[in-house]
Amino acid sequence: MSEIRMLDLNLRGAKKIWGMKGQDIRGEFSKRYEKNFYEKNGISFNTDELFYSISHKNVIRGLHFQTHKPQAKIVSVVSGSVWDVIVDLRNDSTTYGKWESITLSGDNKISLYIPKGFAHGFLATEDNTIMIYQCEGEYLSHCDSGIRFDDPILGILWPVDISEAVMSERDKKFMYFEEFAKCGYSFLEQK
Repeated sequence: MSEIRMLDLNLRGAKKIWGMKGQDIRGEFSKRYEKNFYEKNGISFNTDELFYSISHKNVIRGLHFQTHKPQAKIVSVVSGSVWDVIVDLRNDSTTYGKWESITLSGDNKISLYIPKGFAHGFLATEDNTIMIYQCEGEYLSHCDSGIRFDDPILGILWPVDISEAVMSERDKKFMYFEEFAKCGYSFLEQK
């Protein structure tokens, strides 16, 4: 059996986590979260909600965030694959307005820790992709918002022909980053 491993990403506070995995004649076993391991690596995380999504290939979800009381998240893919994107919205951060991507899949057993104050989105690269979201902090529907996936200031290089991408009408109407910056939301670094 492999051990859980963690690596800092370029956006301060975000982490790539390789889950523990094992395989024998019965099948596979994988552990993606262990409270003590996370705490030893500087992450105090309490799960307030857990949910999952199932997406078809070429679905883009996001870039989502809460305007007030942002949530920290751990996202993992159980089956299928996504090209996952995070954007730093913490205006006191040296990586403010920057984005980073990572591939999460049922095969690679990698999870992504997303600190409070980030926008999150992904592109499903396989049909029937199942993503699990573990969230810390209360979900506030009236504060649920987002930034457009195709924002020219962010310049995210989605690995899909945009004419083939599938998005909700809601996600297509999100604000641009410039509008977000003018709103005065304060996502200061939260430890």
